[in-house]
Formats: sequence, C-alpha cells, structure tokens
Amino acid sequence: MKMKDYDLSQYGVLWDLDGVLIESSQQHLDSWISVLPRFGLTMSRELHEQTFGMNNREILTIMLGKPPEADLLHRISSAKESAFREIIKGTVEPLVGAVELLEKLYSVKVRQAIASSAPEENIHVVVEELKIGGYFQALVSGHDLPAKPNPAVYLEAARQIELGPEACVVVEDAVVGVRGAKKAGMRAVGVTTTHAAEALRDADLVIVSLLDLSVDEIVHLLLE
Repeated sequence: MKMKDYDLSQYGVLWDLDGVLIESSQQHLDSWISVLPRFGLTMSRELHEQTFGMNNREILTIMLGKPPEADLLHRISSAKESAFREIIKGTVEPLVGAVELLEKLYSVKVRQAIASSAPEENIHVVVEELKIGGYFQALVSGHDLPAKPNPAVYLEAARQIELGPEACVVVEDAVVGVRGAKKAGMRAVGVTTTHAAEALRDADLVIVSLLDLSVDEIVHLLLE
C-alpha cells in the first residue's frame, strides 16, 4: 500500500522544541549565566551540554548534588526563564527545514504536538514569534512533570492529541529525550543539532537536520 492509502490522521508527531524546531542552546546558556550568580551558583558550558533537554529541577539537582528546595527552585527558575524569554524575543528563528516539514505533515493531516521540557510560557512565546501555532493540536510543557528520560511529557502529549504511544513518532535532539520516547513506547528520530549521532544511537532514525526527514520516512517508522 502507498502512503495515500492510509488515514494519516490516526498518527502523530511529537516535537521537542529547543534544538529541534529552534536552535536555542546558546540563549539558554546565556540566561543561566546571567541569573545564577545571584544565587551563588555557576553554569559551565560542559554542564549545560550534559543537562540540555532536562527540566530545571533536574538541572539544579545535578548542580547542587541534591534536589533543590521548592522556594529556591521557584526563584531560580522564574529568573532564568524570564531572562530566556527576553533574550529569545525578536531573535528566535526556526531551524532549517522545520516549518516546511510542519506544513507537509499538516497537509496530510498527521496530528502534531510540541512536547518540551520548557515552561509553558516559553513554548507560547516561541510559537507566537514563529507564527507556527496553527500546525499543532497541543502544546505540552513537561516543566512540572517528571523530567526526561521519564516518558511523562510524551504520554501527556499523546493523550492530548488522542493517540496511543504506538501511533506516535518523537523528534528529539537530546539523549534523555530519545530515551524518554523509547520508554513511552514510541518511535524516535534523533537530530544531531546538540549531540553526536553516536550519542543518539537509541533512536530509530538519526538525521543531521530536518531537511533529511520526509513525511514518507516518518510514516514508514510508524508502520514498521
């Protein structure tokens, strides 16, 4: 059977945001660097690369060597994410191939959602800046959910677009994201924007950029 013979509205693509739809690693690092000294903490590039894709609770747990107290987590997170939204506003651009692939999937009725560790406010700022909200059936933040590689954010995104895990493909750049997708029982595409291909070896498909990913390949993964 050919792709046109399938009802593609019964399948979904769950998108990570940072490093997949946008390149924001440097902006996140800059926002950490601008905020952490107020709290007597520092963020190195090495630690940032190690923790990119995790939520703030997990990042601070690694940084402090123990889970942060709720008040400290709230104060640092609020300051850091506010700084990030200011840095990103007016400067954010989609990664090459991202909008084109969103449009192609939308045109064949594949359901789409963002499933990101980012706070909800960050997701909305980026979506509004890029004018891409119309492509998605759900925008899901894992900020208050167990962090990737826990599959919680993917399972919640699948629930919101009313699909089972087996009907979803996740597009991720982070090692923890790929592992979380597999734990959710979903197919995973790893994009080498922030990690080498070898680090993403648990993915079902590894690509250099979204230009290397077609609707046909996504459907093939789903129907394997």
